Amino acid sequence: MSGAGEARVLRLGGMALRNGLLVHGPTSWAAAIRAPDGRIHVASGRKPRAPRALIAVPGARGVARLAEAMAVIPLVRRALPQARLPFEDAAVAGAALTASLGGALIRRRLGGARGDRAAVALSVLPALVSLRSGDVAAYHGVEHKAIAAYEHGSEDAREAAKEHDRCGSHLLTPMLAANLAGGALLRRTVERPGPLAGALVSLASVGLAVEVFAWSERRADTLFARALRWPGHELQRMLGTREPSDEQLDVGRAALAEILRVEGVVPPTGEPGAAKGVQPR
Repeated sequence: MSGAGEARVLRLGGMALRNGLLVHGPTSWAAAIRAPDGRIHVASGRKPRAPRALIAVPGARGVARLAEAMAVIPLVRRALPQARLPFEDAAVAGAALTASLGGALIRRRLGGARGDRAAVALSVLPALVSLRSGDVAAYHGVEHKAIAAYEHGSEDAREAAKEHDRCGSHLLTPMLAANLAGGALLRRTVERPGPLAGALVSLASVGLAVEVFAWSERRADTLFARALRWPGHELQRMLGTREPSDEQLDVGRAALAEILRVEGVVPPTGEPGAAKGVQPR
């Protein structure tokens, strides 16, 4: 823990919920939701951790970090039964089924690189439907604004941008490119690739995309890094985020205050203001 008067700025990530926000810190998670009765409920806990040896391996660490993030979801649901995940929606389920069946059909009909390109493009449909339904895009904006305000030492998240340079949308371009390249390589080396081979290509694409993402963050001022981030930034600006209401920002402040509390960190400009009706769980 930081000493009195010291401020250690955490590297935070998060995930928008349909009715709130989940925030990841280095060792813990915290979530806040707006219940139907209008009150904000907050919960937190320790994050499951992947083996340290795996985290040290380039390529594998991206998949391991993704697995850690997925492992938090059942913990959130257990602590906050009223939390609603981004994909808990009939339209999103329909889009996922369409992407799965449609992708397989397109690959059979078109074949080769054309089929791969069309199927990969269709694979983003569930995420787009999720972001455009309900309040997911607004809470995605809450996530970016709350984290950006914290990182810049501001107490007013309303003034922060709703787009963020560490958003997972920046993984989209390298992941799709890696998936297409992996599919092409697979067809050249395996006569009839099966589902397992396809799954391995997808995992490898995630690992490579995370490495490219990390490189572009370290070289943020280069032209190539800016080009890599541009599609993700535009996706956030046009589709992935929406300006949140003050009530939604209150939920973000509650989640941020809780992650700072459980991580034992003094925020740069003092503890964020507590939202009215906050109920710990």
